[in-house]
Amino acid sequence: MWVLVVGLVAVLVAALGGLAAYGGQTLPERLGPPVEELAVERTVIAPGSIELVLRNTGPDPVAVAQVFVNDSYVDFTGADEPIGRLAADTLVLNYPWQDGQPYTVSMLTSTGLVIEHVVDAAVATPEPGFEFLGLMALVGTYVGVLPVLLGMLVLPILRRTSGRVVRVLLALTVGLLAYLALDALLEGLELAALSGGAFGGPVLVFLGAGLAFLALTTIDKVLAGRRPDERDAGSAGMRLAVMIAIGIGLHNLGEGLVIGSAYAVGELALGAALIVGFAAHNTTEGLAIVAPLTTRRPSLWSLVGLGLIAGAPAILGAVIGASVDNAGLSALLFGVGVGAIVQVIIQIVPGLRDRTSGRLLDPATLGGLGAGVVIMYLTGLLVAA
Repeated sequence: MWVLVVGLVAVLVAALGGLAAYGGQTLPERLGPPVEELAVERTVIAPGSIELVLRNTGPDPVAVAQVFVNDSYVDFTGADEPIGRLAADTLVLNYPWQDGQPYTVSMLTSTGLVIEHVVDAAVATPEPGFEFLGLMALVGTYVGVLPVLLGMLVLPILRRTSGRVVRVLLALTVGLLAYLALDALLEGLELAALSGGAFGGPVLVFLGAGLAFLALTTIDKVLAGRRPDERDAGSAGMRLAVMIAIGIGLHNLGEGLVIGSAYAVGELALGAALIVGFAAHNTTEGLAIVAPLTTRRPSLWSLVGLGLIAGAPAILGAVIGASVDNAGLSALLFGVGVGAIVQVIIQIVPGLRDRTSGRLLDPATLGGLGAGVVIMYLTGLLVAA
């Protein structure tokens, strides 16, 4: 035993001595050429200048030596020292860009590596202010809050339906949420790829999903513990509606991020087609929230509160997306939406079981699942149109 301990200590001392022998040089410098990677986290376009926020996503420091825009050499300020791993710096290019024109920024490192960043169409980045925040709040309200509240207006009709129809509506809700989860997952993975992988890339999506799933599970347990009479169908329905509203709200937070980020870089034309498309896409979410409430009569303020929980995060997302415009943060928040929706789906699924036959899935509920997916797909086409 002592021989093993002494041997491990000897190996550790030898390793430390070997590192000291490198004279402060890193291992990659000793074994081969440096690995240089830079990701552009944010592009700010102002009159006469293009500002790039750079993040070192590689293992070695990166020093920007020269910068070219469309093969023309330009003066720049910032990034005077090599950018260390995971560190960030801002590069300001003195360049008289023209509105709507595409530009390719080529950054030449001190080792001769060329790293490119493409600006598809140069548009001045709006400066945050009260007018900007008001516009984002208006867009978020129109896209998130109003459609959800509009979809919740079907509750009086749902109360007149039978138990079988309620199960079909719950199945429809599962279909809606499943599509939202898949859509958020794909969007998050796409944004993670744009982040350059500095903080894990796609791992950020799954990290956010796991944390949200655990957080909502904890919230659900706390709410259930505070209701000893949880057997009451009305109380259980309201608790489920709250959880659905939270899950949809976190998803709408991601939608707001997309809107705000696109607005920040000038790629979102706030036209009727796109805004109406988002609104139609989110109207069905109100139906999903009120589906568990057919056995009780919630107050008007309770319904308004549910609508705000589900829709208001779109406002916050739009502000964050336009102000920060960080692909990594957006990927993490999309993952949060995925995890929240998955947790809600797990809660709804037991309600699909037929009390008479005991079957979880029958032709009616399967039809509801399929209808939910199709509805979200068709309304999603309006957003892309």
